[in-house]
Amino acid sequence: VRLVAATNRDLGRAVAEGRFRDDLYFRLAVFPITLPPLRDRREDIPLLAWAFIGRRQRALGRAVERIPRRAMEALMAYSWPGNVRELENVIERALILSPADTLMLDDAFPRTSGAASAPSQRMDDMAREHIVRVLDRCGGRVGGPEGAGEVLGVHPNTLRSRMKKLGIVGPGRARRTRPPR
Repeated sequence: VRLVAATNRDLGRAVAEGRFRDDLYFRLAVFPITLPPLRDRREDIPLLAWAFIGRRQRALGRAVERIPRRAMEALMAYSWPGNVRELENVIERALILSPADTLMLDDAFPRTSGAASAPSQRMDDMAREHIVRVLDRCGGRVGGPEGAGEVLGVHPNTLRSRMKKLGIVGPGRARRTRPPR
């Protein structure tokens, strides 16, 4: 029998302090591999994200080809208290909820880990992402029945004005944005 165990605790210290059985520790510590937490190796996040996408997308019926820069920046800025397992769960949830070939983080992803932008920029970024997602679901339609304006509860002209301010332009708006002026 081979046993693989993982923990975020310092078992050596726990044994020395009498909080962990030494016989069990020595059975587990035959070949220890120590990895720093994900928050200390942020350069691994893009590689891990793509590995998780590759592992799960076929089973979920997805074909993700890109992760938007803002989404990757959000993943890299987050502190990952749940470590790699949390990243895997976030990617899987995004795969399930992303409507097209672009991985979109949903509103459940906690973005509160020290993003460097000003609050007004973050609000605009969130609004832009939300409008783009709704436009994706509505096939790019702004007005009319089942258009993005109706889904968002705003007049189509108000939505067009907001899209212009946020830099969402052209047909296929959900895939193309330009920086606001």
